Parts: sequence; C-alpha cells; structure tokens
Amino acid sequence: MEIKVIERVYNRSMKFWIITLFPGMFEGVLGQSMMWKAQEKGLASFEVVDLREFGLGPRRQVDDSPYGGGDGMVLMAEPLFGAIEFAKERAEEEIKVVLMTPKGKRWVQSSAREWTKGGCRNYVLVCGHYEGFDERVMELVDLEVSVGDYVLTGGELPAMTVIDSVVRLIPGVLGGENSAVDESFSDGVTLEYPQYTRPEEFRGMKVPEVLLSGHHAEIAKWRRENSGRVE
Repeated sequence: MEIKVIERVYNRSMKFWIITLFPGMFEGVLGQSMMWKAQEKGLASFEVVDLREFGLGPRRQVDDSPYGGGDGMVLMAEPLFGAIEFAKERAEEEIKVVLMTPKGKRWVQSSAREWTKGGCRNYVLVCGHYEGFDERVMELVDLEVSVGDYVLTGGELPAMTVIDSVVRLIPGVLGGENSAVDESFSDGVTLEYPQYTRPEEFRGMKVPEVLLSGHHAEIAKWRRENSGRVE
C-alpha cells in the first residue's frame, strides 16, 4: 500500500518506508490529521511494505521456531532482508534502517528533533512481532528504537509514534513555526503550562486573571511557574 502524495519537492521533505505484517493498521493514521497535511504539502511521504509479500513458499512464511528451543516464533532473516533491500533500492539518497524493538535506544523528543535536523531524509521502520527477529538482520540495521519499558503486541504502534513525533516537527506541517518548539518536552524537562479558552467563567471556575491582563511579561512568568517538571 502506498499513500499518495502530491508531486512537489521541498527541501525538508522526508520519506518513510514501514515494513509490517499488518499494513492495514497504518491506513487511518497516515491518511488523517497532520500526516495527511504533510503529504498534501509534499513535506513527507509514506510507503507501507507488507512483509508477507517477501515470505517463503506458497504460504509466504515469515517466521519459524527458534534454534535452541523456546517459546514463540522468530521472524526469519530472508523475508526481512528482502523487504529492507526492496526499500533501500527504491531510495534515491541515503537511507537508514530502524528496528522497532524493546531493547533499542529510548525515543524522546530530542530524538525526533535530531531526525528533522539531520542530513538523512529517508527511513525504513521495521515492525517486529512474535519473539523477535533473526539476529542476522542486524547486518542491515542502523538504529534500534524503543518507545518505552513495556511490552506491545508488535512494532506498529511504536512506528506510528516515531513517525508522528518526527513529521509534526518538519517546518510547515503545523503551520506556525514556533508551535512545535513552545510545547511539552521541547527543552527535555518541562511539561506545558495550563491552557484556557472561552468562556472566562464556566460553572463557577474562572480563568486566572493574569491571562486576561494583556501583560505579556506577567503571563510568561505565570506560565513558567505553572509548568510541570519531569523528575
């Protein structure tokens, strides 16, 4: 499945290939909200690669039991190599292969910012399943990423998280160039201050007076004092 994108070239355009056993999981995510906007503007594009297409035999097998015994199944090297090499052959410039795995480097806001500011504009995200990957696939992997210390059914949700956090930082996606900077975790330690909008009073609860004052210095001070901190 390939998500269509208007044929325009931007200096900050990025391309993502997502290798997965469940391509349908990405249809709604990549076709809505900021992901759709990024594609319409030509700032990002996505290609979802079905790992099953590279499976072996009439049943397109992609997994097998592990050598040495143990529970579960392991994704086989041959289909993984085939899918990754397929994406790399289609890339027109440098491309990095990223494995979504619990043992990877923790993904944080600064990680997303590094991707948007770095020289590489092409990424292959490989979504794991079952008990993991045949270790030989590491010959093709540039980076291992984890979105947290917990167990998920597969790598699809982590891949979506990584893509969303990166694409929204591409200049032009959000519309206001400061909006992606002045928000939670932008400095690595601060959570965003409380926000209010109309009406000024709702069920006896009032908007803080300082926010209605028009005094920008005092408003900035209040926001700093009321921002949460990451311990």
